[in-house]
Formats: sequence, C-alpha cells, structure tokens
Amino acid sequence: MYIDLNTSKNKLSDLLQEIGFFSTDDEHILTIEKPGDGNMNVVIRAETLSRSFIIKQSREFVQKYQDIKAPIDRIDVEYQFYKAIENEASIAEYFPKVLAYKKEHHLLILEDLGNCKDMSFLYNFKMISEETISELTQITKIIHGSKHTKNYPENKLLRELNHQHIFVLPFEETNGFNLDEIQNGLQKLSLKYKKDFLLKSTINTIGYQYLSEGNTLIHGDYYPGSWMLKNQDIYVIDPEFSFLGFPEFDLGVLAAHIVLITSNKAYISTIINTYNSNTIDKKLVEQIAGIEIMRRIIGIAQLPLSRTLNEKEMLLDMAYNLIMP
Repeated sequence: MYIDLNTSKNKLSDLLQEIGFFSTDDEHILTIEKPGDGNMNVVIRAETLSRSFIIKQSREFVQKYQDIKAPIDRIDVEYQFYKAIENEASIAEYFPKVLAYKKEHHLLILEDLGNCKDMSFLYNFKMISEETISELTQITKIIHGSKHTKNYPENKLLRELNHQHIFVLPFEETNGFNLDEIQNGLQKLSLKYKKDFLLKSTINTIGYQYLSEGNTLIHGDYYPGSWMLKNQDIYVIDPEFSFLGFPEFDLGVLAAHIVLITSNKAYISTIINTYNSNTIDKKLVEQIAGIEIMRRIIGIAQLPLSRTLNEKEMLLDMAYNLIMP
C-alpha cells in the first residue's frame, strides 16, 4: 500500500495495525502532517493519543522531482545505515531511532525528533560557529569508523543517479536546465565551465572513483538539508545515499557547504585538520568540495542560496581552483 498526505487517517491506522506497529487494538492516528521539505521520499508525521512518529516511504521516482526515476529499495539502504551505527555509542545519539521497518511496504518508521529545523537557514545566515563545524566533522569520522558493515548494500542504482547529477549533468552544455530561470545571467556564466575540457576530464575521473567500491561507511548526502537543529543539539537524517566508499566524499561535501555558507575556503583546512587522519587525501577533499560547490550553483539541485551573480562567479572560480590539479 502506498501512502501520502492524502491517505485517510483510518487507512493509515489500518496499515500500521496490519504490520504490527500499533501495540494495542485501540491505538489510531489522530493527525498527519508534512514535517518538512523532503526531496527523495514521502515523509509524514503521524500522531496518536500516546506518541508521534515519522513515516517514510520510497517510490520508483524522486518525490520532489517525479519525472526523475529512482530505485525504490533506497529505503532499505537508509534502514541498513541506521542498523550499522545503532551500536556505536558515540554517534547513535545524533540519529533518530528506528521504530519499525517493513521492506515489503518500502516503509520505515522513525523516532519523531519533534520541534526542529534543518540547517539550510545557514546559507543566508552566512556564518557558522567553529564548534558546529567541529561537531559535524567528528560525526563523519565516527560514521566512517563503523565496523558493522558486513553485506552492506552497494546502493549502485541510486549512486548512478547521484553521479549523473553531481559529476555529469551540471557540466553538459545541453542538459535542459535553463539557469536563467533561477537567476538572469547564470546560464552564460556556467558556459565557461561547461566548455572547459580539462575541468570536465578531471571531474569525470573523480566521478569514476565515486562509482567504485570502497570500504568506508559514507552518509552520502552530508549537507545542511540533512542536518537538523533542535535547541542546540544536532541530528543527522536521510542517509539513503549511503554506501561503502571513500571518506573524502563526505568531507568534501561538508566542506563545500561550509564554503557556500561562509564564502571562506579556509574552512576546508579546518575540517581536514579536525578530522585528523593521516590517510585522508587532502587534494581529493578539495576536489569534491569544488565539484559540489559548482553543481549546487549550475546544476538542478539548487539551494536556498541568496547570492548575487558576482558572488556566484567568485564561488565558481574558487571551486575551479579547488578542483584542478
């Protein structure tokens, strides 16, 4: 059974009874609502007389962009990620607890974190504390150190989709994205990079590495839309892009968004130094950061980023210098 915000409370209650999530026969849903702006999946907050919880269900397409196909089993990857880190005492507190999972329904039920907001507001706040950067970096390090990854899903189809939107489509001249609909002059600005053969060749090489198999547990989408703030506590959600890969990917994405928030590339070194590992390829972190900055400005996955065209040009030039050897 597929659900969404138009599903009646009675039908949703019946489903939760059927799968054994409700502990008593008289528990039923009082309210349902959309808890926030989700991209990939149907996400519902449901409340009964005794509790509230988050229901996530995947489809064969991206919920926000329904013309983009996506593997329906991505919800299983998210579940496997939570299982992999649930016994890591130093990190489980940063993630919602799994309350139930029904693979046949593509349904994951999670703890409701309550009154919190994602950290996308930082883009226009234009600053972030070094303490927050340090905490976000330490979270990645603990994720990457997880040893509970035997038989972890390859997540190949979703990675192939993500690969297209990170490493390929933003840099194609005829990709169908009219960037002037986002900001007048952005299309012309993007051509400088779309016509650069050496840049695109470098990005392609890194893209192949993204698709290759690694041995480090990766969150896979580590940016402010996946960081939740409740009072002063940070939580991390939406690990459906998770895979076993290379740690520089999460670090580079983290670094990119700190740069997009602050316009200060010095924070890349701060993140690398805080992570404090001799095995990290610093140049690769910079290159991933540069690619992520570029694709968020000239790709389809736009951010709530209020910047002038000149500011975006400065960020793109900075990204170019980070990517090139």
